[in-house]
Parts: sequence; C-alpha cells; structure tokens
Amino acid sequence: MKVPVDHPNPVIRRLFSVWAPTPATMRGWALASVVANAGITVTGAGVRVTGSGLGCPTWPKCTPDSLLPVAHAGIDPLRMAVEFGNRLLTFAVLAVGLACVVAAMRMVPRSTPLVRLAWLQPAGIAAQALWGGLVVTTMLNPVTVGVHFILSIALTAACWMLYARARDGDGPITPVVHRDIRRLGHALIAGVAVLLLAGVVVSGTGPHSGDVLASRFPFDIEVVARLHADIVYVVVGMTFAMMFALHVTKAPRAARRAALALFATELLQGVIGYTQYFLAVPAALVLLHVIGSTLVWIAALRLVTSLRTREPQPVSPSPGLKAAAV
Repeated sequence: MKVPVDHPNPVIRRLFSVWAPTPATMRGWALASVVANAGITVTGAGVRVTGSGLGCPTWPKCTPDSLLPVAHAGIDPLRMAVEFGNRLLTFAVLAVGLACVVAAMRMVPRSTPLVRLAWLQPAGIAAQALWGGLVVTTMLNPVTVGVHFILSIALTAACWMLYARARDGDGPITPVVHRDIRRLGHALIAGVAVLLLAGVVVSGTGPHSGDVLASRFPFDIEVVARLHADIVYVVVGMTFAMMFALHVTKAPRAARRAALALFATELLQGVIGYTQYFLAVPAALVLLHVIGSTLVWIAALRLVTSLRTREPQPVSPSPGLKAAAV
C-alpha cells in the first residue's frame, strides 16, 4: 500500500504513514514520540508548580465518585481541571507510542531492534500511569514524585534511541570519532543523569510540592542547591572538553554541532537556575527550568548518538537467487 503523500486530508496521510511506513515516516513518528514524552514531562511539572497535584485526589477516578472532574468540596475546580487535563494527555502520548509500534512492525524489511524499542513506549507509558496512581495515593511523597520524573526521563531516552535507530541501519556500529572521545561522551551522559537526579532532590526539598498536604525531603535547601550547582559546573566542563576534542580532531560536523547545542542549552539553563534562585524560586521559572532540564537531556542523548553510526544491514540473497547466479 503506497502512502498517499499528496492526500488533502492530513489525518488520512498520518494514518497511512503508520500502516504503510517509509523510513522517513518512521523517523517522523519516532521524533513525535520524543516530543510527546518530553511534553508530558513538562506538563507534569506544570501540575506541581500550580499546586494541582491533588486536584484529582483519587486514582484512577478523579474523585471518589466520578471518573471525570466534578465539583468536590475543598478542591479548586481549576486545579482539578489542570490535573485531569494532564491525565488525559497520557492517552495522546500512548497513541503516539502505539503508532510507533505499528509503524515499526509494518516496516519492510522489519527491524527487530526497532520493534523492540518501539514496544518500550506503550509499556513505559503504562508503567508511568500506574506509578502516577501511586504518586496520588502517597499524597505526593517526594520520593514517588521524583521517581515519576526519572521514569519520564528514561522513557524519553528510549524514544530518542528509537529515533536514532530509525535514522540508522541495522548494521554494526561504526564510530566516527576516537575511542576516548566516545568514552567522554558516555561519561557526559552519566554526568547529566546524575545532574537530573540532583535536580530531583532539590525539587523535592524546595517550596513547590504540588499541594499543601505534600511532604518534603528533610534536607537543607541551601546545601542541596549548592551541590546541584557543583554538578552543573562539572557537566559544563565536560561538555566544553567534548567541544574542544571534537574540534581539534576535526570530527564530523553533526557531532560538533550537537556538542555546541548541548553547551548552549546548559548555559541557558544555568541562567534560568541562578535567576530562579535569586528571585526566591518563582513558579514560572521553575517550569522553565524543568523545560531546560528536559532539553539538556535530549541534547546530551543527541550528542552521544552523533558519535557513531550504523550502516544498513546487507541483504543476503535468497537460496534461489544464489542458485540462479551459479
């Protein structure tokens, strides 16, 4: 079935791109999954900074008596709408994940690693939904809230790897930079992961808990914020070293641009972080900081995957074709 790329209805074009995918449309759906999962990570933070974390005080129902948001004593209708809206977004993200699964399974030739990576999305989204229920039932305990964010970051990484695999072939990995630079890239992605974990601790200690009933980590906010900043300095230094190494070794342009993009994103994130610190952590800047954290993570993933490539897997001729050749 040929994809009607010129069909006037964009919905029809999207449906055909799932059922009869091309390498380009597969990459498009994989990139859409990255955007969707990053987006719901940010909207989840929006729920927290608006104090809407318990806008729907039960799970899976919004209230004890209704699946949908209805007037409930002691709950602001606006906060209820914010929390319920974020729950609804889960279904949109799930739809994108299922589209990736169908597209990966319908690709010709089918790539088993691509299918496996695609299946991580609906599985991860289901796990996230169940964990979200635990977040509500534990009254926004900072541990469960933090794990919720970490799961989102892990799922975003899986989506990016799906995109990278859809862009590459199924052949063996071919490094495009020196082995030590690739090791630095792996250390850098680990450093960014530690940075995100430290950010989770700061967030769980700070003032934006999601609801007045939520508990907080019993840490000194000044101490954890300074520790977080120290890790930032290390990560930025590693990124600068990566930029320098890629430049002096005349690495491919894609890798150099990826390193520059990560460095610029980190600097912008640093400006937001220090501004929110000196302004007593306003909610709007906290949300911007979460957006920046998500972008830093994606930029780091992009950098690491730009340090190698995969060639298309050679197609072995069938026995019949070999006999004909003889």
